[in-house]
Amino acid sequence: MGLPADAFAHPTLLGRSHARVEGADKVTGAAVYASDLRPAGLAHAALVTSTIPRGRITGFALEGARAVPGVLAIFTHRDFAGALRPVKHLMAGGYANSAHLPLGSDAVAYAGQIVALVVAETPEAAAEAAARTGVTYAAEPFAGTFEAPGAETVALADLKEKHVDPGCGDADGAFATAAFRIAARYETPVQHHNPIELFTTTCAWDGPRLTVHEPTRYVGAVRHGLAAQLGLDPADIRVVAGLIGGHFGSKFALSQHTALVALAARHLGRPVSLVPTRRQGFTIANYRPETRHDLRLGADRDGRFTALIHAAEAVTSRFDPFAMEGTDVTASLYACPNVRTHERAVRVDRNTPGPMRAPLEVPYLFALESAVDEMASALGLDPIALRRRNDTLTDPISGKPFSSRPLMRCFDAGAEAFGWSRRAPEPGTMRDGPWRVGLGCAASVRPVKISPATLRLALAPNGTATVETAHHEIGNGITTLLAMAAAEWLGIPIEAVAIRLGDTALPPAGLSGGSSTTTSLLHTLALGCETLRTRLALACTAPDGPLAGAEAGSLRLEAGSIRAADGRAVPIAAAIARLDPGEAETLAAFVPAGAGPESLAAIRGGRMALASGGQALSWAFGAQFAQVHVHAETGEIRVPRLLGAFAAGRILNPLTARSQLTGGMIWGLGSALLEETVLERGAYRNPDLAEYLVATAADAPGVEALFVDDPDTGVNPLGLKGLGELGIIGVNAAIANAVFHATGRRHRRLPIRIEAVL
Repeated sequence: MGLPADAFAHPTLLGRSHARVEGADKVTGAAVYASDLRPAGLAHAALVTSTIPRGRITGFALEGARAVPGVLAIFTHRDFAGALRPVKHLMAGGYANSAHLPLGSDAVAYAGQIVALVVAETPEAAAEAAARTGVTYAAEPFAGTFEAPGAETVALADLKEKHVDPGCGDADGAFATAAFRIAARYETPVQHHNPIELFTTTCAWDGPRLTVHEPTRYVGAVRHGLAAQLGLDPADIRVVAGLIGGHFGSKFALSQHTALVALAARHLGRPVSLVPTRRQGFTIANYRPETRHDLRLGADRDGRFTALIHAAEAVTSRFDPFAMEGTDVTASLYACPNVRTHERAVRVDRNTPGPMRAPLEVPYLFALESAVDEMASALGLDPIALRRRNDTLTDPISGKPFSSRPLMRCFDAGAEAFGWSRRAPEPGTMRDGPWRVGLGCAASVRPVKISPATLRLALAPNGTATVETAHHEIGNGITTLLAMAAAEWLGIPIEAVAIRLGDTALPPAGLSGGSSTTTSLLHTLALGCETLRTRLALACTAPDGPLAGAEAGSLRLEAGSIRAADGRAVPIAAAIARLDPGEAETLAAFVPAGAGPESLAAIRGGRMALASGGQALSWAFGAQFAQVHVHAETGEIRVPRLLGAFAAGRILNPLTARSQLTGGMIWGLGSALLEETVLERGAYRNPDLAEYLVATAADAPGVEALFVDDPDTGVNPLGLKGLGELGIIGVNAAIANAVFHATGRRHRRLPIRIEAVL
């Protein structure tokens, strides 16, 4: 039987701030991560990586490495060639973060490729032996980035089967006749994730069964990918992720090194652990590639956009058909009757890039929101006023309505809190002693993603509940949200809820990414709680039940009891005790609206199944504001203040949501002013935290995130949109626009450094 949506609900948890339930373990050191595990007999591995960007291995000098006390084995392509079967990239229907097979042959495809695996009794011995491993090469010509000889440029429509360049009208003709025109190239650099927890792996065999402990945001892909590579039954592989010390997109799917560690463990007959160095993390995982955007924007004399042309290029590897595509967002953000887009991938001799928190919106919105600011300056309009004139309730490309469109309400709320009215219209006129002061803004938008998921929900006679799913706690607070929701929807204390995540032994769930974790798992949990509430209601209102004769749909939870309309009540624990074991447990499965059963089958098979769309466009929105100070003589840039106003549907835990947003905003500051992986002769030259600059406590400004009410009843039944990636989007553009307002000089390439200002 169906119950009302608020049946058995007591709204005391969801929507209120609650500290992380796993927070105490994290701050006291009790939390266990993959590299903390020390099974009996553990051996330790270290990697040797290539020093040339392209060529062939001609030989090894292993005598010095073998002489290190404690060395157990050194594996090269001579040992593992043919031992691994190829698997496709996850976004090409496979399981891996790259289809490249390390130790598969003597070919070197990029600098930093794995060319040997050393195993020893201790991490120190393995590292020393790896450093002593000599490799000789025959180098070949290579292409490192854009414009390099040998770089191959391909249309994304030719590289990716389902890619379509969105467009409408006659954009070229409209741009040619526009009263006001902006035409510029915007560029973003290579950037790397640098999570604090490294890309570790521990593999142990028990006869034919393999257990892998690895921080990953998709245990299902690791399980099925390893099965495909090693020729095993997926049922014989267990992957455990546990808590993850940050990934931001980098711990993407099956890693290249995982199968090598598994093979080494099988060869040695003992568990093997690999903790790569941070420098190696720049090439054995993915990264945000460099992009460039030729953007043309036309407007009439009233400031209404008449033409938008966005041609974008992003670097990718030779061997994976992977490239992030982003013009579907830039083409649909503002009202414009004439749009043309074209995306191309530039294939070079580097490792495969991948998602990095807000993967496409960060570079693509930097270009568009910078161009919009340039147009506002050309028109003599306030940048917010220009956006208001081009706001739209429908997608100009598809004609679909937005399920909600609170963009301008975000700008209004943010402008008031930020003090936008004090902004002088003329650039370069605001001063604070020797500092030039600038104020800038930009839009933040993120399409809502949701994926199929399953979870197991069980009630015990003592009134406790257990929620189990293979999904992951990546630091976003999903453990806390699941505990809060289960407690509220089942009427038990949050302390009575146990959450188990990140293990292929649990019910399968999909990729933790795309800001889809909350939207997917909370809907699944809602289905499970509804099922158990119904069973409790039927048990209590049965002829022999404590609430016999009451209407099941009229029951309510009050103070830990199930109460009927006539005042009779039964403690929730007593109600649970009336269920038999079969009734006290349910396996809930959620499939998003518009998706078929194949979507659930996909995540059970370890394949990605993120979905969006439907009859309306569902996006989360925000408005970013930045205040910058630029020293008139030295060119030093400081950001004393960032403020963002965000509309992201229903906010379940304001404490963790605000932390996600402000953390993303600070990372956006790094994107604007600090972060760049330097390329030289086909290799990354600053792969560490000494020379790869990230925002520190000294750089972090006063940062504030506001919530704008967004009761979107059309997005999904719970009104959830996800916000993990929203906070970083648009910050780089807001800061660049503020630097222009402070100095009168436009910067179209990130990061903006002192030398560029001078």
